[in-house]
Amino acid sequence: MSLAQEYELLRRVPFFAEIEPAKLKLLAFMSERVGFDDGKLLCRQGDPGDAAYLIIEGEVEIVLEGPAGPLTVATIGANEIVAEMAILCDSPRNASVRAKGRVVALRISKEPFMRMVREFPAMAVSIMRELAQRLDSTNNQLRTALSEVQRLRNGAGAPTAH
Repeated sequence: MSLAQEYELLRRVPFFAEIEPAKLKLLAFMSERVGFDDGKLLCRQGDPGDAAYLIIEGEVEIVLEGPAGPLTVATIGANEIVAEMAILCDSPRNASVRAKGRVVALRISKEPFMRMVREFPAMAVSIMRELAQRLDSTNNQLRTALSEVQRLRNGAGAPTAH
């Protein structure tokens, strides 16, 4: 893939829409095209956040590792960014990202990603919107799950009529 093609990919992502072409070309130049086979991890929960990934082709699963085993909480596809939260929060990764089939991505290292966030407030606002939408979706899923748990508790504890 050429630098021009990587630039075009970045330009289509809402996060990067407001960045001037010269800076976006520099970001494309500093990014690395990487491929992952089905089931391979792009990053692992608990690891340091050293890069974000722009999915070019394929899909990835966001997987939380917990006491009950792995739980897939989302599937992300082409033209979306994953693994950016650990960079933004400067904390260990809160989930693993696993290839679902063959995946091609642009790996964007932490420093160039953060430089773009600092230099382009519109990018920061776009990221905040995306994260707020993800949080809203997570809250809705949690609300549904809690309602189901409550329903099961009430149903399991209620006496049956004979």
